Amino acid sequence: MQKLKYLVLSIAIISSSVFAQEQEKVKPQGHTDQNKFRQMKDLLATPNETRTASGAPGYAYTQQKVDYVMNIRLDENKNQIFGDEKITYHNNSKDHLEYLWVQLDQNMRAKDSKTPDINTENLESPFYGPQSFTNANLKDRFDGGFNIEYVKNEDGSSLSHIINQTMMRINLPKPLAPGEVFKFQIKWWYNINDINVDGGRSGLETFPDGNNNYTIAQFYPRLCVYDNVEGWQNMQFWGRSEFALEFGDFEVKITVPADHVLEATGDLQNPKDVLSKEQQKRYEAAKKSFKDPVFIVTQEEAELAEKGRSAKTKTWHFKADQVRDFAFASSRKYIWDAMAVDINGRSVMAISLYPKEGNPLWEEHSTRVVANTLEEYSKLTFDYPYSKAVSVHSERQGMEYPMICFNYGRPNPDGTYSERTKRGMIGVITHEVGHNFFPMIVNSDERQWTWMDEGLNSFVETLAELDYDPNFITGNLPKDIVPYMGGDQSHLSPIMSQGDYVFQFGPNAYTKPAAGLYMLRHTIMGPELFDYAFRTYSQRWMFKHPTPADFFRTMEDASAMDLDWFWRGWFYTTDYTDIGVKEVKQYYLTDKPTEEAKKLAERYNMNLKDYEGKLIYYAEAENGVVPADAKTPSDFSVLNNYIASLSNDEKAKLKEAPKHFYQVTFDKPGGLVMPIIVELTYEDGTKERITYPAQIWRYNEHEVTKVYKTTKAITSIVVDPDLETADVDTSNNSWPKQEKESQFDKFKSKIEG
Repeated sequence: MQKLKYLVLSIAIISSSVFAQEQEKVKPQGHTDQNKFRQMKDLLATPNETRTASGAPGYAYTQQKVDYVMNIRLDENKNQIFGDEKITYHNNSKDHLEYLWVQLDQNMRAKDSKTPDINTENLESPFYGPQSFTNANLKDRFDGGFNIEYVKNEDGSSLSHIINQTMMRINLPKPLAPGEVFKFQIKWWYNINDINVDGGRSGLETFPDGNNNYTIAQFYPRLCVYDNVEGWQNMQFWGRSEFALEFGDFEVKITVPADHVLEATGDLQNPKDVLSKEQQKRYEAAKKSFKDPVFIVTQEEAELAEKGRSAKTKTWHFKADQVRDFAFASSRKYIWDAMAVDINGRSVMAISLYPKEGNPLWEEHSTRVVANTLEEYSKLTFDYPYSKAVSVHSERQGMEYPMICFNYGRPNPDGTYSERTKRGMIGVITHEVGHNFFPMIVNSDERQWTWMDEGLNSFVETLAELDYDPNFITGNLPKDIVPYMGGDQSHLSPIMSQGDYVFQFGPNAYTKPAAGLYMLRHTIMGPELFDYAFRTYSQRWMFKHPTPADFFRTMEDASAMDLDWFWRGWFYTTDYTDIGVKEVKQYYLTDKPTEEAKKLAERYNMNLKDYEGKLIYYAEAENGVVPADAKTPSDFSVLNNYIASLSNDEKAKLKEAPKHFYQVTFDKPGGLVMPIIVELTYEDGTKERITYPAQIWRYNEHEVTKVYKTTKAITSIVVDPDLETADVDTSNNSWPKQEKESQFDKFKSKIEG
């Protein structure tokens, strides 16, 4: 008996265990919070005394200051540039620094540069013409890169240093304490690259007449940023991700051939030494011309100058305070025009330099586009603080520096140009001048977060271009990013990726963030809330180093809008938008209980006969066809009697009773949550637009339902009619369903065709 007892007990235990295991199989598993609207505390850095939870700089925020005094000489005969610089480094941090890091960007073009080695290679073509074969196989690599002659202490003693590709570490004699200043000097030279032959962001452009157009930048050893977030920002420069730099004061003297016209960052200190009396007079006239540019050097004068070649030199002297970089342009071929721009009661000069090869396009548009850009960016951010903005024409460039930028957009040799060339030139000037605001003043880390520079700038550029020409094709609207968003996921990167390794750099760093901000302004937040928050961010971080978290937090802090769902989806993932109309059910009114009503009554032990004549029922129309004898609200005496019992004031508040009822299910095949923008078209042709906030998806991110009770029959329902949300598949956006290509398929067909 005892054995039998234990046997029964063992069987029971085993059975219980098996049952428990079976139960465990069917139990839903636990999970972490994956809701699209969860907060971003897992992604953003913890606020601290240097960067607050509001997105503003904290009371302990610090940044370094670096001042430069430089003497530069341009050798036109050898196409070389020589320089010596005295650098004053202010340690405003709370840290003791054992060494300084200096950027040597020109070393990317040195003969021993590792930059070409990081790119994969293949024989793309089975055959080559003699010129392309020669360029690919017989030419020596361009001998670029800095030749450092010395690195010395202020007293002339040598400083210990080591060069690691595009970075140079200067070993300090003793740690630099907080609040201390270190002064040192560097002497250097390098061969200037031909932009159209050797590539590059700066260099020279050669012309058949033997003249050159020098657009010179990244030309001097520059201090890296040392900040509260990264410490030293000393990531190597591989050619794509741009530059993190400290603010400082510059005094620069540039010696060039005497017949050159030169412009640079900063204010010219010696106009009487380098300009003729006539040029000075014309420039003074330009300061008073707010409508049209004034020529300081005409095309006729430039054409005359380019026929000669002076053996003498002139030295141009510039000073610039609180800038993060310095660049200049020099050539005897330049036409030079300028006009004044009123920035909130303060005059700023808009200036253009261009060879005759840029005309007539450049004299018609360049300086006017510069002026428009300064005006529009100032409205959206802060008043432009510098004295001028200069646009310089070079055939294949689009690059920005404080107060000066280099831009493409060249007409045909006979002076004709296409609308595309004109649009490209207006776009690149707007974009590069706009970079004065981002990142030349709102000084984000371009090496780390390209989108904070290019994306924010491309967004404001879009608004400035549309102000210049309301029909301008910007390429930065939500509809423009659809082909990218709907593309091969293996070749997409989140916006929040370091720029050197992202796929499809242009859409990722420029178009997608710009389109996202446009969407925030026009669809999600509205211009009033967005503009105030964006302006707050811009003004908080003028002449400082913001991070992505500072931008995200400020936009929410200044608008009272929870946007974590948007940042998380649009910036941290490669999800896409696809919202459609899944189903539309039509209903009509009846006084007879429906099957659904009977089931509900049964569940709650209701006897519907007790409520005969007292209830109004919704019945689903079979196949969407409402019976001819369907009742209207006025047919129900119980409703009429109730309304009659109301006071006149209460009756006055009632609206016209609906006669048509629709239950619409919206689904979301795409991963992104977005507002649902719905356009209803009624039987009389009138339309109604309704926007539901993205939070409509908070409980069910796959599908939601809305009910429309109308006095007029609905003939069509369209989701996102103006393509505001970058929906990659519009074939499911309509009811009745319309057979049409999605936006992505249209683009694909256009390319393949």
